[in-house]
Amino acid sequence: MKNLFILLLLLSSTGLYAQTSDTTKAVTTLPSITLKDINGKNVDFSSYGSNGKITIISFWATWCKPCIKELRNMNDLLEEWEEKYNVELVAVSLDDSRNSQQVKPFATGQGWSFDILLDPNQELQRAMNVTNPPVTFLVDSTGAIVYTHTGYLEGDEYELEEHIQAAAGVTNSGSGSGTGAADKKKKH
Repeated sequence: MKNLFILLLLLSSTGLYAQTSDTTKAVTTLPSITLKDINGKNVDFSSYGSNGKITIISFWATWCKPCIKELRNMNDLLEEWEEKYNVELVAVSLDDSRNSQQVKPFATGQGWSFDILLDPNQELQRAMNVTNPPVTFLVDSTGAIVYTHTGYLEGDEYELEEHIQAAAGVTNSGSGSGTGAADKKKKH
């Protein structure tokens, strides 16, 4: 009888554990959160997912060396990506309110002309489940998040371009023509 009681207890507790599930969900679309750009203008973040463009969103900070390297390298390719794939780049600074005043002069010094938003209270960071920068999201022209990448290693921008091509419906024939950034990576 004692063994039967233990067996029933074990079975019932197993059933309880089987019913629990992970309640965290991956973000699939951009949240409607208002941030300020580096000029103080209010911007509804979700508008980037509804303008018909493919959007690269990079969470970064002025103190994050890999973030800066990633943005520099993406900036070098951005003009080509804009022409070929109808892409826009949005950088979201995670610098806190004490450091956010450094973002505009820093970006200006880098020669960055893409949109830069400030998230000094980490509201968007929390909504997008970003822990540490750099984190890059790729949003297709319908507003769906189709790719996420955490961290940065030299050359990651070429992998990103492959995902941009897929989002744009462009197939890479593998001809090695050398016209695209992804082709340049393959030649090295």
